[in-house]
Amino acid sequence: MKRAEQTDAIRAVTRVILQVFRLNGRLLVAGDRLVEDLGLTSARWQVLGAIALADMPQPVATIARNMGLTRQAVQRTANELVAAGLLEFAPNPYHERAQLVMLTKKGAAAHHAAMARQAPWAETLGEGLRSQDLAGAQRVLSVLLERLETGELASIGKARTRRAQRNSQARRRSYAQAR
Repeated sequence: MKRAEQTDAIRAVTRVILQVFRLNGRLLVAGDRLVEDLGLTSARWQVLGAIALADMPQPVATIARNMGLTRQAVQRTANELVAAGLLEFAPNPYHERAQLVMLTKKGAAAHHAAMARQAPWAETLGEGLRSQDLAGAQRVLSVLLERLETGELASIGKARTRRAQRNSQARRRSYAQAR
């Protein structure tokens, strides 16, 4: 790839990342507004959704990993949802300390009500957009996510660390020689 093409690609990826950051912020605000009278926030709704869509009850750590969030953040939200009567913890036959998280009837009703609002909201949000354009955007975001999750970028960080270590060692040698 030519240097100019590479620079254009770097700029394009950076623009996509910045748009995703802005979009995430706006989605959280809009989600909070959409479900606030249900006693939910976007974070609570996300956790409820992850639990509702799971094939079986899971511990907090698994839910967090699937959502791309920290275990601590999901644990804090799950605790709030348990206190609100929307979730409950159950014993995990495979792990003594990692309890399973399950929806209560009240939690299932809250999730159902939130999703009933989400469908027309998503329809309005996507108005005028072509399904193939949305599918293309989803593919690009999926590739970026996969690369981040598989640690493909870790090798870049390791190479930079090794290079920085070599440069640091070279500087120390040159300082020692100058003395």
